[in-house]
Amino acid sequence: MGQAMETADIAVVALYFVLVLAIGLFAMWRANRNTVSGYFLAGRSMNWVVIGASLFVSNIGSEHFIGLAGSGAASGFAVGAWEFNALLLLQLLGWVFIPVYIHCGVYTMPEYLSKRYGGKRLKVYFAALSIMLYVFTKLSVDLYAGALFIQESLGWNLYLSIIILVGMTALLTVTGGLVTVIYTDTLQAVLMIGGALSLTVLGMVKVGGLEGVREKYMQAVPNVTAILAANNFTYTNSCQIHPKPDSLRILRGPLDEDIPWPGFLLGQTPASIWYWCADQVIVQRVLAAKNIVHAKGSTLMAGFLKILPMFIIVIPGMISRILFVDEIACISPEHCMQVCGSQAGCSNIAYPRLVMSVMPIGLRGLMMAVMIAALMSDLDSIFNSASTIFTLDIYKMFRKCASSRELVVVGRLFVVIMVGISIAWVPVIIRMQGGQMYLYIQEIAGYLTPPIAALFMLGVFWKRCNETGAFWGGMTGFTLGTLRLTLGFVYREPRCDQLDDRPFFITHIHYMYVAATLFWISGLVAVVVSLCTPPPSKDKIQNTTVWGVPKVKKPPVRDTEELHALNKSPVHCNGNGTLHKPIPVDIKKEKILDGADIKLLMPGADQEHMTLNTDLPTPVENYGNRLTDLMTKEKDSSSHNEEKGVCMRLFNRICGHKEQEPTNQAKVSEEDQERIIMEMLYEPPRIKLLLNFGLLVVCSLGVFMFVYFSL
Repeated sequence: MGQAMETADIAVVALYFVLVLAIGLFAMWRANRNTVSGYFLAGRSMNWVVIGASLFVSNIGSEHFIGLAGSGAASGFAVGAWEFNALLLLQLLGWVFIPVYIHCGVYTMPEYLSKRYGGKRLKVYFAALSIMLYVFTKLSVDLYAGALFIQESLGWNLYLSIIILVGMTALLTVTGGLVTVIYTDTLQAVLMIGGALSLTVLGMVKVGGLEGVREKYMQAVPNVTAILAANNFTYTNSCQIHPKPDSLRILRGPLDEDIPWPGFLLGQTPASIWYWCADQVIVQRVLAAKNIVHAKGSTLMAGFLKILPMFIIVIPGMISRILFVDEIACISPEHCMQVCGSQAGCSNIAYPRLVMSVMPIGLRGLMMAVMIAALMSDLDSIFNSASTIFTLDIYKMFRKCASSRELVVVGRLFVVIMVGISIAWVPVIIRMQGGQMYLYIQEIAGYLTPPIAALFMLGVFWKRCNETGAFWGGMTGFTLGTLRLTLGFVYREPRCDQLDDRPFFITHIHYMYVAATLFWISGLVAVVVSLCTPPPSKDKIQNTTVWGVPKVKKPPVRDTEELHALNKSPVHCNGNGTLHKPIPVDIKKEKILDGADIKLLMPGADQEHMTLNTDLPTPVENYGNRLTDLMTKEKDSSSHNEEKGVCMRLFNRICGHKEQEPTNQAKVSEEDQERIIMEMLYEPPRIKLLLNFGLLVVCSLGVFMFVYFSL
């Protein structure tokens, strides 16, 4: 083990916690959190910079620093393919899927399936599957990875560390909602990139740059003689201790055990389409953008940032193997147990071992803060997105009359339940074998998510697909994928020093080929069944396909027309000798879309300082966030005047509830809904040209990276 954390390192970690809490509490205090929109979508007021940073940090969790670097140590450049693939799929999200989601007015992915296909079967299936994936892959692996790093660096008690981190993350998420998540993600993105880059530079200096990595990695073989002389181990020469011949290539031969290129392109890409274009954690952030311009800008920014993991995570993992080959590339299960406590291998300790051995005092604390940032960011993303899905797609089905306030409270309570589940899952994580953690996540997702990707692709691009076809296509893929996943748990991979007698289809058919089969079979079943049954009604496809998204060539002129009519209206006396003009009712009750308050024009003497109530929902909140359907009549006004105890007032302050008189909330008309859509989908010509140029640049860069690291 490397050096222990010093006082200066602990001080840096403590400063990080103070900064995150301060920013989170400040965002919580200012945010409009007492509406469904304010809590779950940050009021659709985020700009492209903070969303782009949040996308990057939400994806790069602690499992990346542990698992991605570990796979880099074990198999070279291969895992970088997922990062470059994500660079391209992010643009598919921004240019194809987000306009469709905005146009049909959704902000959970099960809700989109319900609007596109109708019925409740697909909605419930996808909501339950999403929550299951969050708990048993993302959440569990994140906690294991974070605990592993904490043990390597601090030696803290495992359960105490997990409970503190999870509890603090849940506190920020419960009290502040998505706006707190996004703002703290911005700070964590700066820390993460800065700290990881500094480690990369120090590591590169030690091994002689990128060319030194290429040369020395292929020579990084453990000294078996010295290890056996120092310990009483048995060695059978059956464990993989030599770097693979094609370790310096991303896309490899069709039979490669890591990344066969046909399997990656045809199987892994559909699974990645689910994550980047239909997963609540990712899509929810982009839907919080002010408009389509900021949404596209955020995917461009995140795309450029996705170049970094190859250099700040994968390559440092390879450097760690070069410097500590006798530990990272352990020679037998007994040796691995001695080094890291896992018989499957010790590649997962590559990144924390490099941090504790290479970084100077102070910077070690910075990297500890980076790891905590990654863990907390992933956790708060999962908590917020899972609570959104549960509240609006499951709970709302049983409580159709639930008010906006009730839904927000239920969302926060579900976060508390998620915390309990995550802590209870810790013993299972400890018993889980290490192996290559990142590939474990991809394999689980590869068996369960391709059918979902097929349903979203067909829903967005093919008008003829109906609910019956989508349901049976999804169920077919889900059944086959679950069967293969179950067989994978039944036929566990033996230790490397034992004979592998598992069936042929388990040992020789790569999971990416299984994922490709699931994707195309699900799509084929959906197409055939759809063609054999009646087509979907017009209302199901009018706003839910890419072909129905309007092309807004001119900016909306609502404000200009209203001001023109206002200026032409007659002037009246208000009874106290001053003049005023009549103010339209909607201007009195609404806010401008960018969040600024509207002051009454030409106020009377007694209205000079009057401003409007900022707690009223904006038109975007009314339409895009379904408050039109959620608003219900409040209790009698007498109940609002009852005195509240100190505890109740504190609870309301934390949960974002403000006592106010009941207001008559009119539903947004279809004309207003159409106008809001136009405003959100409008792209000024010059900005549109700039965005398209950025799209060309980032896609070209992604293709170049694939080619450069595959030659």
